[in-house]
Amino acid sequence: MQGDGDGLPWWQTRWFVLAAILASGLPLLWPALPPLVDMPGHLGLYRIMAEAGQPPLARHYAVHWAPIGNLGVEGLVLALHPLLDVEPASHLVVGLIPPVTVAAMLWLAREAHGRMPPAAPFALPLAFALPFQLGFVNFALAAALALAGLALWIRLARRSRPWVRILLFVPIAGLVWLCHSFGWAMLGLFAFGAEWAMRRERGEPRGGAALRAALCCAPMAWPQLLAATGGVGLAGDTGDWFHLAAKAQWIAALLRERWKAYDVACVILLALLLWTALRSKRLSFAPVLGVPALLGLVAFLLLPRLYAGGAYVDMRILPGTVAVALLAIRVAPDEAALAKRLALAGSGFFALRIITSIAAFALFARGQQAELGGLPLIPAGAALLVLVDEPSTAAWENPRLAHLDGIAIARRRVFTNGQWAIAGQQLIEPLHPGAAPLDRDPSQLVRRPDAPWRQTGFDQAIAGFDRATFSYVWTIGFPAGRAGAADLAPVWSNGRSALYRVVRPSKARLSSATVPR
Repeated sequence: MQGDGDGLPWWQTRWFVLAAILASGLPLLWPALPPLVDMPGHLGLYRIMAEAGQPPLARHYAVHWAPIGNLGVEGLVLALHPLLDVEPASHLVVGLIPPVTVAAMLWLAREAHGRMPPAAPFALPLAFALPFQLGFVNFALAAALALAGLALWIRLARRSRPWVRILLFVPIAGLVWLCHSFGWAMLGLFAFGAEWAMRRERGEPRGGAALRAALCCAPMAWPQLLAATGGVGLAGDTGDWFHLAAKAQWIAALLRERWKAYDVACVILLALLLWTALRSKRLSFAPVLGVPALLGLVAFLLLPRLYAGGAYVDMRILPGTVAVALLAIRVAPDEAALAKRLALAGSGFFALRIITSIAAFALFARGQQAELGGLPLIPAGAALLVLVDEPSTAAWENPRLAHLDGIAIARRRVFTNGQWAIAGQQLIEPLHPGAAPLDRDPSQLVRRPDAPWRQTGFDQAIAGFDRATFSYVWTIGFPAGRAGAADLAPVWSNGRSALYRVVRPSKARLSSATVPR
């Protein structure tokens, strides 16, 4: 099959590239809010930042403006806020992350091979990999920019003098770091690997190539050095090193969405393709991408789960690493038939994942919407204690309700106990110290008693929460009546979750109102 009138195979045409980019935007086109795990919490954060210093949120949260490596989507939403409210702005920005990621992957593949390799479509579903599903939207944006930055680095390395890309990547590194510091680290690691590989192709010795590659990439370190010497200090925990069982779980969950058998089978397919490329004489890896992928794999094995309060640090680099490895696959020049079959299979795989992602996101969005019926009953500016029945980490299908309280912040300007507030990671500070420890994430999450990282027990929280701060209680996944305190009057329930009003003894006697269904 030919395309574009230039004798190109169809997978190398502009029409294919455009179709792939547009298709990647379809799964998030319909839901009013991207149904990602952390996304509602981000929505609440955007509202707090957009209305910083304005009542009623100013009574609940302080915003301490500072340059930190976690502001990518925040910056774009705030820039759009004069034109769009935070919900449509968030929908627009986050919905564009997968298309930007796919475009970056395809650009990277073309720069590495000089044309579109037939295996490239297999990498495209990784735009919706686990970090994106969890709602790590700042990192996902930074990772997309890191892949685009790697493509630009390779292009400049083959067409211009080293000083050109060194100077150009000083501001690029700052932009990616501002989006998310882990995406910035990924850009630096991949650029070093690509630079070393290209120098080796030119015949430089290993040690000299490594030294010169490091010198070329060193100027990109300035954002983190500036942050370490004069920025906001990082106060979160670092730890959980070399947890190989967890790393194996991250590999299996690379494409985790909703249906375990299907998602794991897709990961196995990608693993088989990579193994075949490693073993077959008909396939090989382009070193300019193969070396960065190998460095990414080493980083995945060495990184801890927690770093400075950031969670799942090791897991985040895995999708980019696998994507770069898949994009590195090349077919022997005399294997035209194999190239066509590989391109067709990859395109079918990508189309299948897009279709199932559309269905999965629609189901997740419907489940989230079913929990929001009580929001109009919460007075604007109130303080809301939220307790969420969080499933085990072993449960594949997560209903994605952990940060649903962020929608209450965005729509009712309330205070909740579910916002992130780690120095150096976020810019906000809760202003209700009397509510501690039920004043920030993850105090809203109620896990099983034997679950690791358990912090909040349901009965203990109901019995001990600060009545002087909270005037409403929202229990998600706990039906009406589960919160048995005498001063909690139920005002709404959908059968699965419930909203209660704290009855002040000095103002009213306990209510016996029926619960509307």
